[in-house]
Amino acid sequence: MALDFTAIDFETANSSSASACAVGLARVRDGRVVASVGWLIRPPDGHDRFFDVNIGIHGIHPEDVVSAPSWTDQLGALVDFVGDDVLVAHNAGFDMRVLRSACEATDAPCPPYRYLCSLQAARKTYDLDSYRLPIAAAAAGFLDFAHHDATADALAAAHIAIDAAARAGAGDILELAMLLGLRVPQIPAAEPSRRSDERASGPVPHLIGTAAR
Repeated sequence: MALDFTAIDFETANSSSASACAVGLARVRDGRVVASVGWLIRPPDGHDRFFDVNIGIHGIHPEDVVSAPSWTDQLGALVDFVGDDVLVAHNAGFDMRVLRSACEATDAPCPPYRYLCSLQAARKTYDLDSYRLPIAAAAAGFLDFAHHDATADALAAAHIAIDAAARAGAGDILELAMLLGLRVPQIPAAEPSRRSDERASGPVPHLIGTAAR
């Protein structure tokens, strides 16, 4: 067994779950972060208006994503990075809705990933006044990160899962879920209604994260 997974975080342009404007990813192998990366995304047409409240949260403006890859252009890079891993995200329901909704909005096939919520894991692991990402990450020893930067948030979620597994004595992410009494649900597979013969591929995204080996 090995504690292998990929943590993920999305930022959105507005209240639509399909309005992904940034993604961050952190790859964990044998309980250690070995790579992290993130990039901006041009939200799907019809979901591309930026709300002031969202800009105030993550600092991404419409002009920042003009030359960014579209959802379908970057999806291949996302899938390549994740591979067959279980995903981990803080408040994972939000991030899985973004993934599925953006795929539906663009008629892209949604990868049927399994996932674990680090927020739920934190609630089972720590005794805190709040389980917001910065506070739960601090309990895991991951301090002073740029909250709402997608890559930093993915790294924070990764460290929560790593620390929770160490405290629980879990050898892998599925054993962690079992020991904490958590589910590892799967995103329902969805096929596009058109362009089903096209693959989600395109230019390499504009990377804004870092690799750490």
